[in-house]
Amino acid sequence: MTFSIHGLAVARGIAIGRAVLVASSRVDVAHYFIAPEQVDAELMRLVQAREAVMVELQTLHDHLPKDSPPELSAILEVHLMLLQDTMLADGVSGWIKERFYNAEWALTSQLDVVARQFDEMDDAYLRERKGDLEQVVERMLRHMKGVAHVIPHPSAKRSNQTRQQDLQLGDEMDVPLVLVAHDLSPADMLQFKQSVFTGFVTDVGGKTSHTAIVARSLDIPAVVGARTASQLVRQDDWIIIDGDSGVVIVNPSPIILAEYGFKQRQADLERERLLRLRHTPAVTLDGQRVELLANIEMPEDAPAALEVSAVGVGLFRSEFLFMGRAGALPDEQEQYLAYKRAVDGMKGLPVTIRTVDIGADKPLDRTVKDETHLNPALGLRAIRWSLADPAMFLTQLRAILRAAAHGQVHLLIPMLAHAREITQTLALLDKARKQLDARGEVFGPVKVGAMIEVPAAALSVKMFLRYFDYLSIGTNDLIQYTLAIDRADELVAHLYDPLHPAVLRLLAETIAEARAQGKGVSVCGEMAGDPAMTRLLLGLGLRSFSMHPTQILAVKQEVIRADASKLEAWAQEVLASDEPAELMGLKP
Repeated sequence: MTFSIHGLAVARGIAIGRAVLVASSRVDVAHYFIAPEQVDAELMRLVQAREAVMVELQTLHDHLPKDSPPELSAILEVHLMLLQDTMLADGVSGWIKERFYNAEWALTSQLDVVARQFDEMDDAYLRERKGDLEQVVERMLRHMKGVAHVIPHPSAKRSNQTRQQDLQLGDEMDVPLVLVAHDLSPADMLQFKQSVFTGFVTDVGGKTSHTAIVARSLDIPAVVGARTASQLVRQDDWIIIDGDSGVVIVNPSPIILAEYGFKQRQADLERERLLRLRHTPAVTLDGQRVELLANIEMPEDAPAALEVSAVGVGLFRSEFLFMGRAGALPDEQEQYLAYKRAVDGMKGLPVTIRTVDIGADKPLDRTVKDETHLNPALGLRAIRWSLADPAMFLTQLRAILRAAAHGQVHLLIPMLAHAREITQTLALLDKARKQLDARGEVFGPVKVGAMIEVPAAALSVKMFLRYFDYLSIGTNDLIQYTLAIDRADELVAHLYDPLHPAVLRLLAETIAEARAQGKGVSVCGEMAGDPAMTRLLLGLGLRSFSMHPTQILAVKQEVIRADASKLEAWAQEVLASDEPAELMGLKP
């Protein structure tokens, strides 16, 4: 029987083949009480498991193939940091010493405590780091139980494998394989890269989960968050993974299989055409030059940006450097070297570094552990958190200023809403310069910009432009705050609408005012990387887009096919419409 499973589209393309099921990665955990004299032995078991996993991960990290994506290396580093997190280790020790739980029970109990803190986070990228923590714990549990790794190890890729486009349901030999799993760890992903699998489906994960990040970097068709896929799909079922729409089709009919074979041929041709655009200037038909910039999470992402001819980095999310450090924040030198690597990696092109977008709801172990946040999205986060800790903020500002001596660096401040926040920020930036001057440190000039992601900021854009050199519109948060929609809440996720008239009006007015004053303005949220939105944004006057590197060529294709001057009147019609999505030919 043919049926479909819906998940999240995280890596483009179509994969067709037979299903290889991986049993749930969850390890059965025994629950029993120990005698007081056994406490030391249980603590030692825990230490030995932790040290063994650290050796495994460090070995994997040190022996990554040269062609491995930088994302894989960075995620392994995050797992190593999580292993050393005192919040996890101290909590587990408490369960053993005070309640006499066995080591496995204590480990899973503390995981539940920390996982709840991750669930309360507003930032999707950081919230999904819960998956990294779970996999670190699972690896320790597997070591204690002596369970093998998750992914099977096919001996070698089959060179005579039937092309997916030419597959028929009766084929039995040399059929491509697709992987269906509850979840995949970074180590599993490394094995995946070296295996015969042509695509994968996981029950869990989000668009910014480690699985999605690595899938995009490896350019593997993938669907995550498919919930019960690993329970519904049977070993050797025929599977079609549509990484463009987030759909998994199980046991397709011959007609459906042929249709997707055709789609796959078309997608391959389209990808080849897009690759030919790498060195084509992003200029519209009427001669308007458009900036296509890259969003990156770490310095090692720079080569991927250059590979698709990005003209710079429009958003470097510096919070990655602050994650999973057991409360010990990166010092000035560590941050400086990381920012310098990004600047050097872009070979003279501009790099926009956003100051840390993290807050009291994030797991930095510096806040009171029993502190609760009724609504973390509206709490002490981003610039609010930075201004609440001037010493930390000054450290970051000094590091960024020092990196600016090596190339073009733009400074970007997140979540500003008040004039006093602006003046405090600029005063601290001036203080950071004076501190470096007093130390005799070399530093460079930076353009200073503000993120427009709070409706109050969009409505105060004239004031913002008096203080800042440029603006960057973070559409993800702007939509969330304008519509009062928690984009992490599945119950209201259907109301999260980038084409809501109120959102478009704020977007249009911000772009128009910045252009009227001769200031730069870009969009760095998901809208910038969606080709379906490119013509509208061009019509609204946007000439600077920042997105994940894998999206740049598709957006460039839309840019070079567009006549920006002719789109202006149409864009105004969309703005005036009660149902913009319908006018654009998109489903609301």
